[in-house]
Amino acid sequence: MKKLLALPILFLVMMSLNQAKAQEVGLRFGDVLGNNVAIDGIFALGKYSRVHADLAFGNRGVGMEALWNFIYRPLGAEAFHWYVGVGPSLLIGDPFILGVSGEIGLEYKFREVPLVLGLDWRPRVDIVEVTDFRPGGFGLNIRYAFGR
Repeated sequence: MKKLLALPILFLVMMSLNQAKAQEVGLRFGDVLGNNVAIDGIFALGKYSRVHADLAFGNRGVGMEALWNFIYRPLGAEAFHWYVGVGPSLLIGDPFILGVSGEIGLEYKFREVPLVLGLDWRPRVDIVEVTDFRPGGFGLNIRYAFGR
């Protein structure tokens, strides 16, 4: 059942990335709803606002997060940025999880190559199926930046 669900979701995500004109796409290594690796994408909403979305497949199921980074600012030099955000998190698996994730992170945008490296922390509050606070969620993001 999980494999049958994974293929249509992957197709929809790839089509969404194409239609939404993602600015950065790559991988996130670290905890994404109990899975270890996720497809990571950034979609700009303005100069200082964006959506940071992840789609993870693993033994726990299919996990999705869409975090609105309402603070996205340069840190001194233009290459370093820090960000803070919040958004929904969903795991279609066993157990089913619906919750809210927070995010704070730091990233470096290389000028010579279209590469972005970032570190972030995502604490999460699970609301459905079990109510719980998960303080973990550290991750490493490696993304390709389009239009550089």
